[in-house]
Amino acid sequence: MTNKTNSEYEVLSPWAEADPIPFRGISQRLDTLAGKKIGLLRNSKRAALPTLNVVRKRLKEKFPTAEFTEFGNLKPNEVIIEQEGKEKFEEWLKGVDAVVTAYGD
Repeated sequence: MTNKTNSEYEVLSPWAEADPIPFRGISQRLDTLAGKKIGLLRNSKRAALPTLNVVRKRLKEKFPTAEFTEFGNLKPNEVIIEQEGKEKFEEWLKGVDAVVTAYGD
């Protein structure tokens, strides 16, 4: 018979410590989209563009003074931050108040 009161257990966390960048909260929400510049970001999947076209149309109906700008035509499986276009992407981000992203899977 085993004496369970003297047993020792090692508890391991299932979370890896691979990412040294600390978590941060989400960006503060805009109170309205009226008069704001909305960025539409899409990947190269075929449903992304039609999805964002519907989003743009519906947002424009609700917020007629909103402006829209796009960033897209990415190659399949392309990651923006690892490509030469990182500076162009970051410059685009500086010019928008909010971003709507569509991954067309």
